[in-house]
Amino acid sequence: MSAFSFPLLTATAALPAIGAVATAAVPAARRTAAKWLALVFSLATLALALLIAARFDPGAKGPFQLTESHAWIRDFGVRYDLGVDGIAVALIALTALLVPFVILAGWHDADPLEGAEPNRRWRPTQGFFALVLAVEAMVVLSFEATDVFLFYLFFEAMLIPMYFLIGGFGDRAGGRGEQQAAAQRSYAAVKFLLYNLAGGLIMLAAVIGLYAATAHQLGAGTFSLPEIVRARASGALQLGTGTERLLFLGFFFAFAVKAPLWPLHTWLPNAMGEATSPVAVLITAVVDKVGTFAMLRFCLQLFPEASRWAAPVILVLALISIVYGALLAVGQRDIKRLIAYASISHFGFIILGIFAMTSQGQGGATLYMVNHGISTAALMLVAGFLISRRGSRLIADFGGVQKVAPVLAGTFLIGGLATLSLPGLAPFVSEFLVLVGTFSRYPVIGIIATTGIVLAALYVLVLYQRTMTGPVKPEVKTMPDLRVRELVVVAPLIALLLFLGVYPKPLTDLVNPAVQHTLSVVDRKDPQPSVPVTAGPGGGGPGRTAQTQDVEAAK
Repeated sequence: MSAFSFPLLTATAALPAIGAVATAAVPAARRTAAKWLALVFSLATLALALLIAARFDPGAKGPFQLTESHAWIRDFGVRYDLGVDGIAVALIALTALLVPFVILAGWHDADPLEGAEPNRRWRPTQGFFALVLAVEAMVVLSFEATDVFLFYLFFEAMLIPMYFLIGGFGDRAGGRGEQQAAAQRSYAAVKFLLYNLAGGLIMLAAVIGLYAATAHQLGAGTFSLPEIVRARASGALQLGTGTERLLFLGFFFAFAVKAPLWPLHTWLPNAMGEATSPVAVLITAVVDKVGTFAMLRFCLQLFPEASRWAAPVILVLALISIVYGALLAVGQRDIKRLIAYASISHFGFIILGIFAMTSQGQGGATLYMVNHGISTAALMLVAGFLISRRGSRLIADFGGVQKVAPVLAGTFLIGGLATLSLPGLAPFVSEFLVLVGTFSRYPVIGIIATTGIVLAALYVLVLYQRTMTGPVKPEVKTMPDLRVRELVVVAPLIALLLFLGVYPKPLTDLVNPAVQHTLSVVDRKDPQPSVPVTAGPGGGGPGRTAQTQDVEAAK
């Protein structure tokens, strides 16, 4: 336990869990009370997340702070171990920030349909908001867990509420019959569940294998991440090359499904297309970040040699994700599926930065997780407001919206410009760092990855042109502009995009020490530049470089 005796990390995860139970228990007739109760619990969780950020010291020694450690299942070495580094703090803050906006944006998404007979026993509204809070609790615990088995439990458990959010509370737009819409929601939910369960089962085998290796060499099995990392650094735990690579693949496969990485991505467009827009934000801006976060925390630190061995192949897969996702986004006719494929491209950039294994690349990847969450939330939520007004997700059904709803069109444009990483908006810094970090070690991959920027400009600007400009279509002539509740959702996200776009220092100061720790564990250093320089008064031939001169000066 840290010197700060209050179990802050436990409280931050427990509060939304308690809120989920309390919201689900609200009587069926009191739907509005359930909404306000869920919102209050989400705001209280945000306050605790900000307290974590305030108490975290980026300059402190040691990888984790605010730690909590308690025995749980002694016979199997399972402990309730929590701790945060700068990366976890940033992602916990992102999660706690987005959930209140998800609740506000989905304020009416689970209300009974007009004309439906009231059912005082079934409580879909209470269930919807309770499930959102349950997802938040499990995601926060996943970011906090430093015990591998504890992480695995919540990594898998979050699939259950997400399954019901996708399958039970789907998108009502699209002009489909209720039976057809229900069938497509069910398909998307089952596909999401099966893909992620398959990845989780493979990871479970790797978790058991890791435990067996620690039990054999350390005398007692353990799932503690810090203990395993220390044992590997001291030589007390030595995994054979083949064993380490197999275990790495087991962990990485599960995280690549969650991320999602090509070719394990196909569940995401279905899930985001059929879910409500707030739930789609929960999927891609919150839940999927657990996959990329886990690559940094577990794959690289538990299996450093295997991470270096697999990096070239993973970089190629990430590159395919960038280009493939962007190309499919260009050809989409459905607004939500376009944003889904754009997210696949963006996750390719994140994974590219992680496995480039440079300080710029991993720092940029971590910033990308946060900034992508904010920008995608802004774009998807505004798109949801747009879709709910028209009752259609098809791009061709819109036109001239900026003339009748200028504020909606303006916020949609800013969200889209952030998605294409326009300079001055938060994602630009992230994408720039990822590309610089990748180019310094893998120049060819870095150059090809820049095509994703060009394609992003294409699909975002074409989307805006076809929906917002041109003649006003008859169906959108009476479309209302953003209401007060919707402005409360969108305005803070846009403000954050602007603030972090011009002043990213608070985030970089937070995450850089954790990035340096990860690189030291994986035994990677930034490549040294080799730039020809003109010989000075001290002489030297034209073939000498800045690096050569530094070495000679050191001698």
